Amino acid sequence: MSDAALNAWPSRFSQFYALTKPRVVQLIVFCALIGMVLAVPGMPGWHDVRLAAVACLGIWLVAGAAAAFNCLVEKGIDAKMKRTAWRPTAKGELSDRQTLAFSAALCAAGSVLLYVWVNPLTMWLTFATFVGYAVIYTVILKPLTPQNIVIGGASGAMPPVLGWAAMTDNVGPEALILFLIIFLWTPPHFWALALYRVEDYRKSGLPMLPVTHGSEFTRLQVLLYTIILFAACLMPFAYGMSSWIYLAAAVVLSIGFCAYGFALWRNYSDALARKTFRFSLIHLSVLFAALLVDHYVL
Repeated sequence: MSDAALNAWPSRFSQFYALTKPRVVQLIVFCALIGMVLAVPGMPGWHDVRLAAVACLGIWLVAGAAAAFNCLVEKGIDAKMKRTAWRPTAKGELSDRQTLAFSAALCAAGSVLLYVWVNPLTMWLTFATFVGYAVIYTVILKPLTPQNIVIGGASGAMPPVLGWAAMTDNVGPEALILFLIIFLWTPPHFWALALYRVEDYRKSGLPMLPVTHGSEFTRLQVLLYTIILFAACLMPFAYGMSSWIYLAAAVVLSIGFCAYGFALWRNYSDALARKTFRFSLIHLSVLFAALLVDHYVL
């Protein structure tokens, strides 16, 4: 192999890796891991740790496949938006065939891993999530309706359910509560982003809510969703999944999110929308981390 070919390998690897949207997939796997941990009473044994590790890898592979397929379908849209114009598919660094083959390989590898070494239920749920995000949301809903992120949010809310199924081979009400929290968190999270990226979305032709219904209506929806999300975040405590440690974190975080939503509704600025978007990431991460701490401390 020539020196030029050898030097091209790291660059090519980074291009394929970028297709998997690493930061998004990390959050997906983290949420799935929370579902796994909560599904196992007490401290996990070696078998539980090994099963969780394999399940995380399988979910990561399929989630990465869905992200790569999304990059393929939306390469034209990505090229028009500053936030996504750097992606290898948008820049033409990877061909459609390469991207599709990469996505198919990741999905196949992850599905086999989950079916053989975890359980068929987890594999089918994970594959259904792939179809929901990569096909139903990306291909059908996103260009069709401003409610795309609400309906399509069901796919993004699945990770804790996948994690729960991996450890128990069933889907319990606890997993559905975690699903509901992420489902209600998704609209205010993405609409905060869409508010300060509205011109990007307008150029792309996507019917995001700030484009179709305006800033004021979108900000009201963000506020209303943060209030509804507040109620959902109390459900783990009300159902007996957690104790006062989680409840305290959930109340503080939810008040903070509602405060951002209210401030955004009353006095809009791009800077405030950015802060709201960033806080939404902190909200979900710390909320689930509190569930994890609560599970082991008490």
